[in-house]
Amino acid sequence: MNLENAALMLQERIGYTFKCPDYLEQALTHSSFANEARGSGRIDYERLEFLGDAVLELTVSDRLYQTMPEAREGEMTKLRASLVCEPTLSFCARGLELERYILLGRGEDMTGGRSRDSIISDVFEAVIGALYLDGGLEAAAGFIDRYVLQDMYNKIEFTDSKTNLQEYAQERGIVLHYELLSESGPAHDREYLAAVYLDEKEAARGKGRSKKHAEQEAAYAALQSLKEL
Repeated sequence: MNLENAALMLQERIGYTFKCPDYLEQALTHSSFANEARGSGRIDYERLEFLGDAVLELTVSDRLYQTMPEAREGEMTKLRASLVCEPTLSFCARGLELERYILLGRGEDMTGGRSRDSIISDVFEAVIGALYLDGGLEAAAGFIDRYVLQDMYNKIEFTDSKTNLQEYAQERGIVLHYELLSESGPAHDREYLAAVYLDEKEAARGKGRSKKHAEQEAAYAALQSLKEL
C-alpha cells in the first residue's frame, strides 16, 4: 500500500476528508519509511504526535470536567491518565485497524513494527494532530469523542485487564499464568494465540498481533466469564 492510498482509505474509514492530505500522509509516516525514502521530502509523524498528544489531553480534560461535575481533581486525573496511556490508545487505534495504514520501512515492518503498541499509539496521536491542523479543535475533538471517549469505561477495563485479573487471583490465592499456544502468519503480520490459566485450569483464550495483546485479550475474556459466575 502506498502513502496516498493509505491516506485515502483512512479518510474513508474515519469519515473525514482532509483539505490538506499532506497532514494525514505525514501522520502515517514512520521514521523508518521516511529514512528509506530519503530525498523524497517525506517527513515522519513525530512532530504531529507531539501536537496530537497536547490536543488529546486538553480534549479529554475538558470532556471529563464538563460531564463529571461531582468528580474531584484526583479522580479526573486518574481517569484521564487511563484514557491517554499507550495501552488504551493502541486499543483505540486497533479498533480503527490503524496499523494497516502505517507506512513503515522494510526492516521495521519485517521485525513486527506494525504490531507494536508504541508505534500504533504514536500514530493515533499524530492523526489527532493532523486533524487539528486541518480542521481545528472541532475536527480533532470529534475524532477523540468517537474513538477514545465513546464507551471509555469498557476501554479502560480492557487495557487494565491483566492487572485486574492478577489482583483477582492474588486476593483469592489463585495461581495465574499465561501460555502462548500458537503463532502464525509472516514475520511482519504475526497472529498470536494465548491462554490464561487459573490454578492450572484454562480460563480463556485471546488472539492478537503481539503476545502482549493476545494475553490481554485472554485476561479480558476471563474477567468477563468471572462476572457471569
